[in-house]
Amino acid sequence: MSSTAQPSTAVPHSRWRRMLRDAPIAIGISALIAVVIVLIIGRPESLFEQLVFSIIIGTIAFVIVNGARLLLWDRSNWGLREWAPFALLVIVTAPVAHFGGMQISGAILGIEVPTLAQYPSLNQLSMIVLTLIVVAGMVVLVRHREHMRRANEERAAERLRAEVIERQALQAQLRLMQAQIEPHMLFNTLANLQGLIAIDPDRASEMLDQLIQYLRATLSVSRSETTTLEQEFAAMEAYLGLMKVRMGDRLRYRLELPPELRKARLPTMLLQPLVENAIVHGLEPKIDGGAIVIEASADGASIEVEVRDTGLGLGQVHGPRGPRGGGVGVSTTRERLEALYGARAAITLLPAEPHGTLARLTLPLESPA
Repeated sequence: MSSTAQPSTAVPHSRWRRMLRDAPIAIGISALIAVVIVLIIGRPESLFEQLVFSIIIGTIAFVIVNGARLLLWDRSNWGLREWAPFALLVIVTAPVAHFGGMQISGAILGIEVPTLAQYPSLNQLSMIVLTLIVVAGMVVLVRHREHMRRANEERAAERLRAEVIERQALQAQLRLMQAQIEPHMLFNTLANLQGLIAIDPDRASEMLDQLIQYLRATLSVSRSETTTLEQEFAAMEAYLGLMKVRMGDRLRYRLELPPELRKARLPTMLLQPLVENAIVHGLEPKIDGGAIVIEASADGASIEVEVRDTGLGLGQVHGPRGPRGGGVGVSTTRERLEALYGARAAITLLPAEPHGTLARLTLPLESPA
């Protein structure tokens, strides 16, 4: 918290608002003091008069002292430089506010009150001391409330800054995860393209055409944080067209997207790791290849996207990472979902019937804004 005075721009309006906002505290405490005085003197019939005297005296004192505080010492941390003049002001204000309040109250109620010459007395002195204590307590209470309010505002601002930093870190992490997925397929395709150029130039040319179509479908959204199911399915159709050039009749595929889910939003590049996993681990190692079906459906507030292949199935293919269980692409996608949605999203790998693998992606249904 800064110990310097608040900037002067727009301060007058702010001070008036704060004075008005805290006035009910002064009125309430003054009314309470009037009730206490009535109970002490044992004259309940004088309650109304005491309320008028107490509220007017208390309000005058509060306006003077709290107004000076807001004008001269409106800072969070007080030292001797602030407390000393504040105490002096309270001492000076107490008799002024008490005498002025007595005169105003007497005029309102039509009651004779002591003049300035008659004023000095033991009874009036005790009331001045009471006024001093009460007004000092009022202003200290108000200042403490403002101090707590400022502390809460600073804590809220600090939490907001922390959330922004955390969100930026999460976005950087997600971009890194996405960057790990994108080059993987591209490098594999370029390696295959390089091999085809020498032995089958026609197929190499067709693969290059399909690669261009795939890049057109993906590059426009690959740097965005979210896309639509329609765009994601279009990218997967282009990707599968590219894989069909490489695998020929060994690959068959079908995509099913209900019209009502076309505009549903989801993070970019979620489906490609699942489809690539199905081809690399399920269909390519199988002599006669197989089929891939991608279909989306809605289940209440969730979307389910299934990638079903008729490949070798779970646990049938071994490699550097052991039996088929997802690979880097699927594990990275699972981490992205965990970072974005927590327990509200998941990727599940299951055996498909009659053979192959079913990858089910579940995530919250998010409609376009």
